[in-house]
Amino acid sequence: MIAADETFDGTWPFAPRFCEAAGFRQHYVDEGPGGDRDPGENGQGRPVLLLHGQPTWGYIWRRFIPSLAASGHRVVVPDHMGFGKSATPPDREYTLRTHVANLAALIEALDLRDITLVMQDWGGPIGVGYAARHPERIHSLVLMNTVVGYGAAGRRDLPNPLETPWFRWIREGLPTGRTEAVLSQLGSTILSVMQIVGLERLDRVDPTFIRAYAAPFPTPADCKGAIEFPLDLALGRIREFVREGAAGVPALRAKPALMIEGMRDRAIPPALALADFDGLWPKAPAVHVPSAGHYIQEDAPEVVVPVLQTFLEMLAAR
Repeated sequence: MIAADETFDGTWPFAPRFCEAAGFRQHYVDEGPGGDRDPGENGQGRPVLLLHGQPTWGYIWRRFIPSLAASGHRVVVPDHMGFGKSATPPDREYTLRTHVANLAALIEALDLRDITLVMQDWGGPIGVGYAARHPERIHSLVLMNTVVGYGAAGRRDLPNPLETPWFRWIREGLPTGRTEAVLSQLGSTILSVMQIVGLERLDRVDPTFIRAYAAPFPTPADCKGAIEFPLDLALGRIREFVREGAAGVPALRAKPALMIEGMRDRAIPPALALADFDGLWPKAPAVHVPSAGHYIQEDAPEVVVPVLQTFLEMLAAR
């Protein structure tokens, strides 16, 4: 867990906030109008909830927050349990079910409604897992390099995510203990792991970047969340929970949606992610970013931020 006041050389200048509604100390930032910071402005723009994935934290959204807040949106960016400035309790289950319950507790505590969910990687299953169970709180959804499992179910013509370089590396290393050994040392292996998953713009990596992403993982115990995320899929632990959420999916199909896909993803096959999205929202736009990998927020923020802003402006004009 990172010190609350750490700004990483000013690249993360946002005030830390904490919520214990889910039974652990969860960090989030809350910028822009609305909420307890500026209640008089609440409602000027819909709340935008940005959800990170593996093995990152809210820092991955640092280039999005100022622009969205300046546009009048309340921007909420939580760190999942075991990531960023959130605690890593040793006695909790780090499963999709638990992460969704944690998100539900935070949303309830902040009384967020009419939410635009913006999700990347595991942020997708977590965000859609919540949205399928609470569609009344969701206005719209934006997916980036993620798959939620409802739009392409049963399609045998699509790539198997377990055969991507990332998940092959996970599965092949399980019997020997290599997977856990590497993921339990993310304080020193973080850049190598992100490269396996799909970080393309290495020219943008500097010491501050590495320090910011390594900082949540000083000891093996601090890596528990990052170890368990890929195992949840590789070992099939998410299947029942995903099936349980299917009943809420029809309500989500009627909501505005957008896909922004980095086409060099080495964790989730772009063909699968795009088909999954199209199966849920066949008339919704999907933007392909050829030069970006899995971490599209790092590889192409100059593309993604304007696309997201345009989408939000279109929603506001309706």
